[in-house]
Amino acid sequence: MGNQSSSYYKKMVERRTVREFSKESFPIEILYDCIMSASSAPSGANKQPWHFVIIKDPKVKNKIREAAEIEEKEFYTRRATKQWLEDLNQFGTDWNKPFLEDAPYLIVVFSQIFDKKEDGSTTKNYYVSESVGIATGFLISALHNAGLVTLTHTPSPMGFLSNILKRPSNERAFVIIPVGFPDKDAKVPTIKKKSLKRVCTVI
Repeated sequence: MGNQSSSYYKKMVERRTVREFSKESFPIEILYDCIMSASSAPSGANKQPWHFVIIKDPKVKNKIREAAEIEEKEFYTRRATKQWLEDLNQFGTDWNKPFLEDAPYLIVVFSQIFDKKEDGSTTKNYYVSESVGIATGFLISALHNAGLVTLTHTPSPMGFLSNILKRPSNERAFVIIPVGFPDKDAKVPTIKKKSLKRVCTVI
């Protein structure tokens, strides 16, 4: 058990967020496995209130990029506080989001606020944000384990994704995850994760 936990930690601590993607593709079946791993996550009353949309069509990716950049431009020029922008400076980000087209695949994770049955009736889902957040963590871990790199992208608001991807009214976009290989010139900032002492208390 100790060897397994140590090995997993060593694997996951190497994960880094990447913003420059190669256009090199890979078999989509790898994503199917990773999404099924994500779907094994725990959820409130086992309602599994999530849906994953894989986008590979360049035209759809272009529509998503154009819509996302409108919101991002508003964020960087008007919405973000001075402190928020200062905190982002270390990553060199701005409203331009080429990774939304460069990555061979995008995965958009949707939260299902309630379930819709075939007869039109609805049922309540529980702890939706918590459940989808856990599943997204499972997904990122699975993708890293498969040898892929990711970015968690959350332009706000994200209502445009429901329109572009024609999702039903009970779903809300949770996160966009570009997936692929890093560009050969990709730059990854030097970062430090908090120590065990800072993130864990034993009582």
